[in-house]
Amino acid sequence: MGEWREMGWLCPSALLVFERENRAYFAAVIPDRGDEFFAEFDTRHAQLLAQQAAGTDYFYLLVAEGGEVVGRVNLFNVADGSAELGYRIAQKAAGQGLATAAVREVRELAATEYGLTSLRARVTLDNPASRKVLEHNGFVPVSELTLNDKPARSYICELR
Repeated sequence: MGEWREMGWLCPSALLVFERENRAYFAAVIPDRGDEFFAEFDTRHAQLLAQQAAGTDYFYLLVAEGGEVVGRVNLFNVADGSAELGYRIAQKAAGQGLATAAVREVRELAATEYGLTSLRARVTLDNPASRKVLEHNGFVPVSELTLNDKPARSYICELR
């Protein structure tokens, strides 16, 4: 469908279009980013790029052949050989195995490029597709929690 690229190469407007077009779809299973996120998008984007340059976070985008963003995978809170994993796939690209493939690829980058030894992720129980993506990529559930007032599960993936 396209290729994975680090976030910095792309014009922020393509990412903003992705977020706006999929806002309601994402909000059905994860917390909405809120109106402020969209109003301050350029500032937030610059902050994310600075975090990536500093090595505390790594952001990847799945870009279709026409330049449209159809997914993103983030490694954030990188510290002590570990990071938190997050991902989003556009509604029109969902169900095609992109999330599973993207998580697999970024999991490999986490180990080989960034020297990480584990990844953490959290998902609400009302998002079985996301739980399946994690489990297909070697993540194992480690605890139950509440995430945005919903029952959720915490996962870990040992990379070595």
